[in-house]
Amino acid sequence: MEYIPLEKPIAVLESQIEELQRMASTQALDLCDEISRLEEEARRLRVHLFANLSPYERVQLSRHPNRPHTLEIIDLMLDSFVELHGDRNFDDDKSIVCGVGYFQKQSVVVLGHQKGRGIKGNIERNFGMPRPEGYRKALRIMSMAERLGLPILTLIDTPGAYPGVGAEERGQAEAIGKNIMVMSRLRVPIFSVVLGEGGSGGALALGVANRIHMLQYTSYSVISPEGCASILMKDARKADKAAEALQITADAALRLGVIDSVIPEPLGGAHRDPRQTAENIRAVLAEDFATYLPMSGKDLAQHRMDKFLKMGSFDLRATEGSPV
Repeated sequence: MEYIPLEKPIAVLESQIEELQRMASTQALDLCDEISRLEEEARRLRVHLFANLSPYERVQLSRHPNRPHTLEIIDLMLDSFVELHGDRNFDDDKSIVCGVGYFQKQSVVVLGHQKGRGIKGNIERNFGMPRPEGYRKALRIMSMAERLGLPILTLIDTPGAYPGVGAEERGQAEAIGKNIMVMSRLRVPIFSVVLGEGGSGGALALGVANRIHMLQYTSYSVISPEGCASILMKDARKADKAAEALQITADAALRLGVIDSVIPEPLGGAHRDPRQTAENIRAVLAEDFATYLPMSGKDLAQHRMDKFLKMGSFDLRATEGSPV
């Protein structure tokens, strides 16, 4: 288990527990009472810490190195998943995975950002930052889903689209924009879940859905707190203040009408129990499937359009008399 700064007090206790367990197994000592006492102390500490998280601490949890990624959630939640590759134009971008599987005996097309583990894995997956060919691969698979009449599930976890020169030369902005346009018109149900980071247009290119959910300790924003602090506050060290101003957390997104629900995570975060996290996602999606699968293609597309057109609306009467 790797730990992030806010977990340091828990790490100390868990290290002590591991040491006692090692001593009990190698030296035939009865340390059950002491181990139980420390485990209960660690549990109480987790309850206290996670009841008082700041927005930036939630952002840190959304980036946790042990957090379950798209392929792990797919493995825990779907049956008979088969991955599909390539955009049929340039390359197969491994920072986006696409495929077909069964969700509770219902065929479903799944797309998601994929981060790696460790330096080698993250280089292979480009740290979960897609290039244009990744979004075009996703578009190809979503168009296939519409032809076959299959619902679409997207799993979001990216710092943002890759900003490199090659990506820009191959039309990064066009690829993202086209995905958003096409997803708004698809005549099959689309469901999205933010698993970790939901960064900018890189996330929105897979996020135009009939139902949008966020795990409890995830983030969704037009820019990272560090990027916002660097640009507006001229100091990346003020990322905690930027995170608060950005309304970046799942609770804030729900309050503002950007998402439809917050999916609870196990105590301590999704990385503590990926299987339970997948079960919590499964329960929410089961309700979505039951509600939206019977709807007509025309109604699904209209529902999606109406949903996004209402975001960011405001009452002009509330601005009367205010300075322009």
